Amino acid sequence: MCENLKGGAAMSWNRRDLFKLGILGAVVGGIGKLATGTAQALPIIGGEPTFNDVYKQIGRYIFLVPGKFAGLVAAYDMSTGMCLAWANMSIWAGNRTPIVHHLAAFASPDPYKEFEFVVNTQGGKNLYIYGVATPVKDPDPGFNIWRIKYDGSKMVLLEEVDKTTGLGLGVHVTAAPDNKHFAVADGQKDIFAVFEKGEGTAPSKVKTAVFFDWEPNSKELSRAWLDGGTLIIKKLHPPYDYTGTKGNKLDWELVPGGELFAEQGKVTGARVRNACALDSLTWNPTKPYAAAALRTIGCAVIFDTRTWEPVACLVGSDKFAKHGYKLPIKKVSADEWEVKFPFVPTPAHQAGFHPSGNYFVLMNNIRENSMPVFDCSSSDPGKWTKIASVGDPSWRGAYPNPFHMVFTPDGKKLFVTLWWPAPTPNGLAAVDTDTWKIEKTITIGPDIHTLAITYDGKHLLGVFSGYQKTHSGMYVLRVKDYKLLGYLPSPLGHHDCVIVPRTTKDLYVSRCTTT
Repeated sequence: MCENLKGGAAMSWNRRDLFKLGILGAVVGGIGKLATGTAQALPIIGGEPTFNDVYKQIGRYIFLVPGKFAGLVAAYDMSTGMCLAWANMSIWAGNRTPIVHHLAAFASPDPYKEFEFVVNTQGGKNLYIYGVATPVKDPDPGFNIWRIKYDGSKMVLLEEVDKTTGLGLGVHVTAAPDNKHFAVADGQKDIFAVFEKGEGTAPSKVKTAVFFDWEPNSKELSRAWLDGGTLIIKKLHPPYDYTGTKGNKLDWELVPGGELFAEQGKVTGARVRNACALDSLTWNPTKPYAAAALRTIGCAVIFDTRTWEPVACLVGSDKFAKHGYKLPIKKVSADEWEVKFPFVPTPAHQAGFHPSGNYFVLMNNIRENSMPVFDCSSSDPGKWTKIASVGDPSWRGAYPNPFHMVFTPDGKKLFVTLWWPAPTPNGLAAVDTDTWKIEKTITIGPDIHTLAITYDGKHLLGVFSGYQKTHSGMYVLRVKDYKLLGYLPSPLGHHDCVIVPRTTKDLYVSRCTTT
């Protein structure tokens, strides 16, 4: 992307009309055309808008995006459209990096001068599950965790966290509300770890590491979750030996909409029947709690972040109404707990906290396809209660799959991606958090993924085509009227994104509270 493009045939635009109608849609759409060579560059003529005028409406935000199969992370200045810097993980990993996956950025008073972020990769057979042609026969073990700094001009690798700690984990990354810790989860090993971020090149320290396991009641794989079982929660202790693919229960992560692949025998691995398919650890921004979402078990385990002991197990299905939408946790030893499930009604996937810390949303998937909402205003998670389910009659079976979410800074709106396999168009659902009803559905394009909100609450940024190898890019939505303003071209195939926060308050709607 360029700023101040010159030359080309003159275009006659009325400046006032363009800004009234929203020139971002018109001009950013033009950016896409310019990128493909189907239109000439926008000229700068007296009094007419330039690309800079367009980008200034978005504001000074750095949009950080990994390319899922591109092997890099890029930082876009949304006030100019420039890519400020990029880091190539493929080179750092010896050109056999499997999948650059998720990331989180830490708050920095001036991200244009410097900021830090953490990004990870998946490994092993994950390289093959999306059908990307490759001559690689022996993929890197992967499960890298990189801590990286943007120093105002370039990306600098500070630490390979998986190597300094012995914990290689490949799914969601979240920054803690204190801006000093971060968490990384993994659904193939069913482990999450919380790290105290190192200063500079000093290594990060493991605050806690937790392992989940599942002992099914049924010996039949097809009933291994439906018929219930025992969820085992166990603290791990150093030395840790979980780098690369060590510790994998599954050979690859369950894809979106693929929560039933385990019970259907479509996933190989050493311990498929015992998989919990841990997705993420998200942080309550105002209370000392964090939630671990378990996909195949269809629940969220709430941890006290002062002790890292589990204190509640939430299940959003109405089939658990008589249990109060939660199950008791039994402590069986100093570092081990268990939860008895009479049955598992539906898998779950993403989860997140409202920026006030008073609500928690867990996404039921596949069998029920709704989003239960819990009132967590109480300081006691044992008293958190289900108050609503977000959904629509058109949500049937596996699709559309409520996938990723973000709240506006004032907490009045929740945006959720509605995922279908390509080439079916994907959309966004805008939810009113006073009523927990869907206000609007907006069609975006194929294969949309995570969301980010500008910290003034005016614009939503998103990415698409992390998997499908077809349409790819980024887009901008105006929050106040849900208008899709336009697309920004990118061939990188994004699966995640974050706007670099400036304050710890920004973290409350960043890759901290939601995934």
